[in-house]
Amino acid sequence: MIFQDRISLVTGASQGIGESIARELAREGATVILVDVQKAKLETVAQTIAAEGGRADVYEADVTKSGQAAAVVEAVLKGHGRIDHLINNAGITRDNLFIRMKEEEWDAVIGVNLKGVYNFTKAVIRPMISARYGRIVNLSSVAGLMGNAGQTNYAASKAGLIGFTKSLARETASRNVTVNCVAPGYIATPMTTNLPETVKKMFLDIIPMGRFGEPADVARAVRFLCSDDAAYITGQIINVNGGMYM
Repeated sequence: MIFQDRISLVTGASQGIGESIARELAREGATVILVDVQKAKLETVAQTIAAEGGRADVYEADVTKSGQAAAVVEAVLKGHGRIDHLINNAGITRDNLFIRMKEEEWDAVIGVNLKGVYNFTKAVIRPMISARYGRIVNLSSVAGLMGNAGQTNYAASKAGLIGFTKSLARETASRNVTVNCVAPGYIATPMTTNLPETVKKMFLDIIPMGRFGEPADVARAVRFLCSDDAAYITGQIINVNGGMYM
């Protein structure tokens, strides 16, 4: 198991891609710190990980609140002494054409998808630098690379993560802390299953591989970036999109 004795913190871990990442890291031996606002769902994920032979701790927290992020990190450091991996996965959508988009729809998406990454990264960065080891993986999106009508707020937040990733990677590389992005395309998750069939068909038509991705496809990319095999990779965007955007 490649992550034996490692501590991995995953935000937005209650379902979908976040759950898949947490289970993947746990299968490789990491103790996984599950963070989300949906505590009941987190408990279910933790039970699943335990049933699979892994270890997980549950923390209910709102990523948009810096104080809550700091409290989670402080508690994990107190209990485990380290955080090796931070997976900034928490994300939401509030889709609307820009001309109709309400300010609260903009603020909600930027708050979770971008400010949430700031909050948790800010809380872990000093301990990682002091330990001279860390892996930070941010979940961007194909929408942040190619844009998507009706998602100016979401695309802006995910594009912002790419600039954040590249800049922070330059600041922390000398301390053996890598910072990378995974940019999923259309992945079959609870966030995407409710899209109209016409929209799903539109996406399917432009994916060269002719199918939608699975959360496990993203989780395996995250596993690689957290591993020692990726020790010389930083500031990069790994696209997991079936060729939807190249």
